[in-house]
Amino acid sequence: MTDQPNSSSSYSRVMLKISGEALMGDQGYGLHPPTVARIAQEVKSVHDMGVEICMVIGGGNIFRGLQGSAQGMERATADYMGMLATVMNALGMQAALEALGIHCRVISAIRMDEVAEPYIRRRAVRHLEKKRVIIFAAGTGNPYFTTDTAATLRANEMNCEAIFKGTKVDGVYDKDPKKFPDAKRYEDVTYDEVLQKHLGVMDASAIALARDNDLPIIVFSLDEPGGFRGILSGRGTYTRVHG
Repeated sequence: MTDQPNSSSSYSRVMLKISGEALMGDQGYGLHPPTVARIAQEVKSVHDMGVEICMVIGGGNIFRGLQGSAQGMERATADYMGMLATVMNALGMQAALEALGIHCRVISAIRMDEVAEPYIRRRAVRHLEKKRVIIFAAGTGNPYFTTDTAATLRANEMNCEAIFKGTKVDGVYDKDPKKFPDAKRYEDVTYDEVLQKHLGVMDASAIALARDNDLPIIVFSLDEPGGFRGILSGRGTYTRVHG
């Protein structure tokens, strides 16, 4: 049995995808505990609405597989190292959420039973039904696939109603708004436009997977206090990627 959301949220189950860099704060590397705590508070505010939440966190604040590959490391090895970085981030976020009284489970695509549960779809769904936040770590468990693709894959498997992509800007722009003051923000954009215009929302395989399963992607600013809850309540500024 599942409880109905106790607010005006138009979604009952969502995927939140954030980058590892979002956890760095103003540092150049690693985890910034106050920033992790702030993001955890944002998640709690949505959880308190009765919304079931999955999360995928990247690992770029610790190790990025593509950078390791570019420096001469075998790509598969570099990607596995990146997956381990996502587990570290997931454990950090789990600790922050539990400090706020939110029950949370880290589920890893690579078995490491001492620190995380293995991925079993029906068990993960049951966690959501029990109103636990679940954080999917280690990507898809395969090299050559990004955490964007992992987020889209898990969102489909969990029957999420949308992916919320938390970024540094309040939507999708035709060019970098931090470099170009005349950058245009899209209110709505299609999957095909994202691919054709190389808008950089997510990598191509993630966009294609979302398109094939008609899974909308909501791009919003994670730096805006209350932004995550606001969008779920029908307010705020964001871009919707859809068919």
